[in-house]
Amino acid sequence: MLRARFTAEMKEAMKAGEKDRLATIRMIQAALKDRDIEARGQGKEAISDEEILSLLQKMIKQRTESAAVYEQGGRPELAANERAEIAIIQVFMPQQMDEAETKAAVEAAIAETGAAGPKDMGKVIGVLKGKYAGRMDFGAVSGLVKAALAAKG
Repeated sequence: MLRARFTAEMKEAMKAGEKDRLATIRMIQAALKDRDIEARGQGKEAISDEEILSLLQKMIKQRTESAAVYEQGGRPELAANERAEIAIIQVFMPQQMDEAETKAAVEAAIAETGAAGPKDMGKVIGVLKGKYAGRMDFGAVSGLVKAALAAKG
């Protein structure tokens, strides 16, 4: 489903003459091809939509970090380019969960896994990644999981 959307958006960007959008979508497709080749080496046909969302989330994180480095280095024009790419990539991401939904999902995952303390954090994060890939920021979520499990353990 996402693959077809990338192709359609790329054609639309070509027709509209949007060079930045076109370049970003091509970059996404190149990263996707790399991951597909890697998956074939592991015996899979291609990566799933969940894995594609994870790839997009990783790309956003990389660009966020790069933009911060460029800002610190006094290169606001490069930081602006990174933020423009982030905006284009985010178009393909599902709606992010709000704080209340995230907390409820964390509590449900803790109950589902029977997690009793901080040593079970990996199990809980694994369940969340399986169910909510692309819909939550796992950097922030890990703090919530850690706090919730520390209260239990």
